[in-house]
Amino acid sequence: MASSTSASTASTDASNDISSPLFAAVYDYVVPDRLLFAPHRRYLTADLDGRVLDVGAGTGTNFPYVAATDESVEFHAIEPDPHMRRQAETRAAETDCAVDLRDARAESMPYPDDAFDAVLASLVFCTIHDPDVALDEVARVLAPGGEFRFVEHVRNDGWRATGQNVLNPLWKRLAGGCQLNRDTIERFVSNDAFAVETIERLDAGIFPATPMVRGTMRRRR
Repeated sequence: MASSTSASTASTDASNDISSPLFAAVYDYVVPDRLLFAPHRRYLTADLDGRVLDVGAGTGTNFPYVAATDESVEFHAIEPDPHMRRQAETRAAETDCAVDLRDARAESMPYPDDAFDAVLASLVFCTIHDPDVALDEVARVLAPGGEFRFVEHVRNDGWRATGQNVLNPLWKRLAGGCQLNRDTIERFVSNDAFAVETIERLDAGIFPATPMVRGTMRRRR
């Protein structure tokens, strides 16, 4: 895929108050792709076709995997943090990934209804300010029959859940707004816009950001 990036300002509630320079600088070290997440990013990007949106692209860690897919993929991404977005732009250029990368929040996406054949989310719903609104936005921009693929860390069980609750205020401050104790999968499966195809709990990640869960849901027709 030929390298190309573009950026645009989405709306008045877009990203001018989302800025975590320190977390952006250390993200690729804290979330090691090659050692830990590469299989799950391959899961997210396998056999993509048509128009694809990466929600909360971060530093662009999905970009190399998308670049290796079929050239017929029309790839779009949003990332509200300017520090993350600059790194994503660099990664797009380095990996020859053609992506329309925009400054926008998941709660207010600058796309028309039914715009995409697939939407990807990787370690992002832990950070989104209003995940319910963001999920409704995913459903809105996803065409009927389209896939929503995700890899997320979620609230744990037992003493680990208690530990997450205790650590969450400090973790949120240090990790760019990431929250340890969200019931993300329950939120996903209870949304009537989606039909669940597969969900699996993973032996990946390091406490307190565990467990990891990945899956695919399909927008109902």
